[in-house]
Amino acid sequence: MKEIIIEPQNAGTRLDKIVFRYLDKAPKSFVYKMLRKKNIVLNDKKASGSEMLKDGDVIKLYLADETILKFRGESKPHSSRFSMEEIRNLICYEDENLIAFQKPQGMLSQRSVSTDFSLNDLLLAYLQDETTDLFTPGISNRLDRNTSGLVLAGKNRKASRCLNEILKERCISKHYLCLVEGVLEKTEEVDAFLWKDERNNQVKVTAKDQPGAKKIITRYEPLCHNDHMTLLDVDLLTGKSHQIRAHLAYLSHPLAGDKKYGDSAFNRYFAEKYGLHYQLLHAYRIKFHDVQNELSYLNGLEIEAGIPSEFERIIKGEQLWLPGTAEV
Repeated sequence: MKEIIIEPQNAGTRLDKIVFRYLDKAPKSFVYKMLRKKNIVLNDKKASGSEMLKDGDVIKLYLADETILKFRGESKPHSSRFSMEEIRNLICYEDENLIAFQKPQGMLSQRSVSTDFSLNDLLLAYLQDETTDLFTPGISNRLDRNTSGLVLAGKNRKASRCLNEILKERCISKHYLCLVEGVLEKTEEVDAFLWKDERNNQVKVTAKDQPGAKKIITRYEPLCHNDHMTLLDVDLLTGKSHQIRAHLAYLSHPLAGDKKYGDSAFNRYFAEKYGLHYQLLHAYRIKFHDVQNELSYLNGLEIEAGIPSEFERIIKGEQLWLPGTAEV
């Protein structure tokens, strides 16, 4: 049995519209049949579906969990792979509205198919007691499977809407750590144009605009280098798919381990010495600024994610150093 408690923003809406919204994959005939059979009731009484709802009304769905999941287009989350303690260990920040996870390398941000396992499954498992009937939490920003680091989610409908606004208006500075080929010694802000090949899920960067291309701006700050490579802090001033990887490769400074945009000889060095077979890219710090909505209290807040052990092992192996630590 599932209860839907009507909140003020849904008062004045017809019962059947709320049920259709909740069971958005269900045929209308199924919903009306369940109403007739009293498998869907309003305030414990038979309903037709035409009732206008009031704040605090309770809709009960006497349906099997599998039926509800089916008509919501969902499948059971695979969160059992992680204990609640392991999920909590991935949390970098939490308040009454916002939660920030550190996504491990190799984990999807969201499922592509129902059999996938993703960070979003962990979010749902963690917030299962706070999930309301007409709102299901979901992450607001995504990282590639092999990119680790900070992912944000709103814990309620209003917070989720406000967080999406913040991301759209670019009121968050997002900083990444990456290890690139070659020596870079000064901070620069560079721009170019990016065009995405949807068929191959790959982007191309050019100096000149062209149909379908979008302008990108990337700022990087060298943190340390040896004779062959540089550890960078990269600030995305625009946030396009694969921007860091493709833009730095275009500048002849590809990321270590990047099979799609990288240099094969550079990648081979890391594969043979460290067993690295993915791009070394970590979203390690975000800062809120100029937030104008209900989450304005976040202005000035910085959230940091710890450096993954594999990333740290490689940096130390190359006699480089990590932010916040003494130089080697």
